[in-house]
Amino acid sequence: MKKSNIRRIMMVGLTFLAVTFSCTNLDEELYSDVTADNFFKTDEEFIAALGQAYASFGGLGSHTNLWSMNEVSSDELVICTKGGDWYDGGEPIAMHDQTWTPAHSWINSAWNLIYGGINTCNRLIFQFESLGTPEADAFIAELRGVRALWYYWAIDSFGNVPLVTDFQDIELPATKSRSEVFNFIESELSAVIPVLPEQKDASTYGRMTKWAALAIRAKLYLNAEVYTGTQRWADAEADAGNIIDNGGYILESSYKANFAVKNDGSKENILVRPYDKVFAQGFNWVAMTLHIAMQPTFNLTFQPWNGYQTVEEFYNSYIDPVKNPGPQGPVWKGLTKDADGDGISDDIGTVDGRLSNFLVGPVYNPDGSRTLDGGAEPNDFDGAPVTLTPELNEIYPQGLRQAGARMAKYEFEVGGTNNMSNDFVIFRLGDIILTKAEAMHRQGKPGAVDLVNLLRARAGVDPYVTLTDDLLFDERGREMYAEMTRRQDQIRFGKWSQAWWEKDVKTDTYKLFPIPKTQIDANDKLVQNPGYPGAG
Repeated sequence: MKKSNIRRIMMVGLTFLAVTFSCTNLDEELYSDVTADNFFKTDEEFIAALGQAYASFGGLGSHTNLWSMNEVSSDELVICTKGGDWYDGGEPIAMHDQTWTPAHSWINSAWNLIYGGINTCNRLIFQFESLGTPEADAFIAELRGVRALWYYWAIDSFGNVPLVTDFQDIELPATKSRSEVFNFIESELSAVIPVLPEQKDASTYGRMTKWAALAIRAKLYLNAEVYTGTQRWADAEADAGNIIDNGGYILESSYKANFAVKNDGSKENILVRPYDKVFAQGFNWVAMTLHIAMQPTFNLTFQPWNGYQTVEEFYNSYIDPVKNPGPQGPVWKGLTKDADGDGISDDIGTVDGRLSNFLVGPVYNPDGSRTLDGGAEPNDFDGAPVTLTPELNEIYPQGLRQAGARMAKYEFEVGGTNNMSNDFVIFRLGDIILTKAEAMHRQGKPGAVDLVNLLRARAGVDPYVTLTDDLLFDERGREMYAEMTRRQDQIRFGKWSQAWWEKDVKTDTYKLFPIPKTQIDANDKLVQNPGYPGAG
């Protein structure tokens, strides 16, 4: 299996130096003297050290971190308070209705994840460069690509951020402009793309390649107007086209193949973070979203947490024939009874193959009996038998335990633990096709609709005849659900400040997350984003 190689790399890497995650203490202490005389004599030794850089991606699949912050703040996901469950100091609600403050713990966790990753890259680059051997050059390029990805996430989330590249610099870092950091990311990627490996095999699986670096740069250019005020559509089109034409990636005939338990064979995925329920833990979606009573449904070794739910309006964008024309059939729309008793909702809507992103409807045990919720609320129309309905009744204080379509994008393993073995997709060809389509559409070029229709054909829905901003935005949502792109898309398409379920119209302040209070308290050189407490 491809993932076994990168899994070994990460495990060996974790045995190296301890890492301190803070932007205010970027001067890690070295506990050993690494020289060309006592280490780094072979490619295998360099690769072993690289594992530390890739292990930093481990936080992407867990609760209260970078992924959660980007998704729950959008119109895709919500975590309703369900009686005594999931209030958590009001932080899940504040993240969804955009009333967060600089003291929000998720935001600080995301910051620490980003700068912890940057710090690890800086340390390894310093160690490799200090060897003065040409054998290190390829691995330094790889680390620069990984660091560029972290900085891409930094400016996307926080805007103006510190730019730290020198591991030996002990001064507290000052805030740099978003444009300055954008230029650094672009320069770094442009420098390493020509020397990064092009091959796609077990040796490069889960690692920074030419194609992964091009994907970062394509997305950087796609959002350049947001980041810098200057459009870079043609550059986004060129990089996306390079990947499509020369990368050798192929759209999987099955959308779900990209997210299967054993998805390391996907021909579509460009960059992933490999997870394993034993050796590389931390991917917890199965716990985060499934109803408490669904432990026997998948014969799980633990009781799920019943947290993450899909916003109903977003779910409806799949089944609404106006937004998504296609074949009509039985779908789940909301509080609708099963009149004929066949276990299928009697509502009719568009049957999009990507509805597999969700779990909705009646839930059964392996023996065919109904799964029962012993804590079902009296006002739950289905009572004890668990029926997951797309309709959400309220965000607080008594969200129904069975309300909300659940995240099922990644296959749940029967007999699994709360740690999943699916590899977390960071970039894939589907996103790159939509990136090129959007870049062409923004320039008024023909052919964009044909690219979008490649994905619609796979989903089994009707092709678009023409393409509008709204159609493209909706298609990106359906294709890229829960892949940490929705917030970015809403901002780029001018929809971020609009109201949606349990979220009012907001000012532009909330297009950026605040610099965490913890970080500013420790480093007075950091500048708070406009509109937040403490901003100048």
